[in-house]
Amino acid sequence: MADFTPTGLRVLVETAQAGSFTAAARALGYTQSAVSRQVAALESTAGVPLFERRRDGVVLTPPGARLLRRAVRVLDELDAAARDVATPDASGPVRLGAFATAVAGLVPAALATLPPDLVVTVREGTTPTLTRALRAGTLDLAVLAQTPPFRPPDAESPPLALTVLAERELLVVVGPRHPFAGRRAVEVAELAGQVWVAGGADAPLGVWPGVPDRPDVRYVVRDWWAKLQIVAAGLAITTLPPVALGVLPAGLHAVAVRGEPQEARRLVLARLPGPQAGAAAAVAEALATSGDRAHTQAWPSSS
Repeated sequence: MADFTPTGLRVLVETAQAGSFTAAARALGYTQSAVSRQVAALESTAGVPLFERRRDGVVLTPPGARLLRRAVRVLDELDAAARDVATPDASGPVRLGAFATAVAGLVPAALATLPPDLVVTVREGTTPTLTRALRAGTLDLAVLAQTPPFRPPDAESPPLALTVLAERELLVVVGPRHPFAGRRAVEVAELAGQVWVAGGADAPLGVWPGVPDRPDVRYVVRDWWAKLQIVAAGLAITTLPPVALGVLPAGLHAVAVRGEPQEARRLVLARLPGPQAGAAAAVAEALATSGDRAHTQAWPSSS
């Protein structure tokens, strides 16, 4: 009987959290056909299908979910063995995920307060990607953004444990020569006719959710820092997640928006339920402290 291989198990874990063979291949640096072959070999060894193939990707079958739990533990042990050989005195590591602007605006300040021998690895991703990684056991903690009505990030059981780090209103950011640059607040109606830079054409993250009429999205850019360069050049405006206010580059202006409903954003720290290891608890405490500071920093008034 053939054995499961570490490579095959890594492919299983990555595919489970990526949700498709194509995304897993991209993350692992493999071709899609190589991922498909590894999954086929795993299923041949297991004797049962491990993934259900769907039009929009793949999901684990019940046997696949059971194997995933063991695969994560096996790979963690292999990774720990490698770390013990390379750095036997290192603490952790704690595996932390966060969305892009939290990586810029919250995570560095929090991690800088930790002891230098506490190892933390950081992975950037979207809320769905980070949530799947938590479920798969490849992340210990994840910083997520929530929008009203602040529902849980997924409907899986058991529910993830969530700690609120901060909650503030969404802002817009404009360049130094924009007519809004000298103002602390604008009305929602004034956003009509503005040119926007957004993260996607179909789901335009970066456009004010309540903007009247059809928004003029001329720039579709996923990288947040690249968006800000377009804003700085006076070509467009974009929304600003509250967590990023403290790291806004010089010359750009954050402006509050008046109108109903208010577009609040909640920053939460998510993890699987259950007791936390000491290192993970220390990282969580550092993030909570940084979140408190972000909550009390200078903020444009909407009044």
